[in-house]
Order: sequence, then structure tokens, then C-alpha cells
Amino acid sequence: MIPAGSIVAILGGQRLFELWLSRRNLRLALAEGGRERFPERFWPIALMHGLFLPALWLESRRRPVRLDGVQLALLASLLSLELCRLSCIASLGRRWNVRIVTVPGSPLVRRGPYRWLRHPNYLIVSLEFLLIPLLLGAPRSLAIFFPANLWLLRGRIKLEERALAEAAAQPA
Repeated sequence: MIPAGSIVAILGGQRLFELWLSRRNLRLALAEGGRERFPERFWPIALMHGLFLPALWLESRRRPVRLDGVQLALLASLLSLELCRLSCIASLGRRWNVRIVTVPGSPLVRRGPYRWLRHPNYLIVSLEFLLIPLLLGAPRSLAIFFPANLWLLRGRIKLEERALAEAAAQPA
């Protein structure tokens, strides 16, 4: 058995590292003439992500994750997703960010998972919002956060596509 809080703590640590990395990458992009686009649309997503892990912890804190066949499959799937997430971050390198940031003249990344999908990280995040509550036995968190994430990402992808198209049209 694994305490649910341990899984939530590991995921929380990962998210804190990603926020640090994103902040660093934002500074680098701005120094290269980059521009944050639609900053007002960042906060609803940040709020949802900020509430997701505490909600999971509150709902699952008294239930350890039993390592039966189903839970092992969910845990293995989650670990695979996290490796894919790291691949997305590594593929984008300094361009990876939790905000919508464009640097005029920068080519689109077409390596790693971006060879096959336009927004692989968003697929991974969506699957996380499905798998983590299932793994932790948190049906309320699943019912609230999974559809909320899909709804927010739908708008986010439209804005990101618009920002990328506009950046591509600008001279370097």
C-alpha cells in the first residue's frame, strides 16, 4: 500500500519544479523579445491546478492506494504519462512554459512528441486529470476537475493557436 498523500506530495513537488522552470523560461523568452499573450486567461487554469491536488488529498487522505492489479495498472499508466510529460518539456526546452509566450521568428518545435501531435502536453494533462483521481479513489475530484480541465483547455488551445499564428507572421 502507498499512502495517497505520498503520491499527492510527489505530484505537488513536480508541479512546483515546473512553475520554477516556467518562470525561468519566461524571463529568458522576454529577454529575447518574447511576449506573454492573454495573461488574464492563465489564472483560471492556475487556480484549477492549484485546487486539484489539495482536493485530491482531502478526498483520498484516509484511503491508501492498494497495489492490486487495477491500481498497479493505473500507477504504471501515470508513471508513463509523467515520462511523456518530461519528454514534452525537454522537447520544447527553453520554449516550454505554463503561460502562452511567443518569441517572434521562433520556429515551431517538431521533435519529440510534437512530431505526432500539435499539443501533446495538453493530452497528457487531460489524462492526468482522469488517472490520478481514479488511482486515488477520488470520484468527486474526477467529476469536478476532469470536465473543468477539458473546458479550460479548449479555450487555451484556441488562444495558443492564435498566438502561434500571429508570431509566425511577424518577422524575427
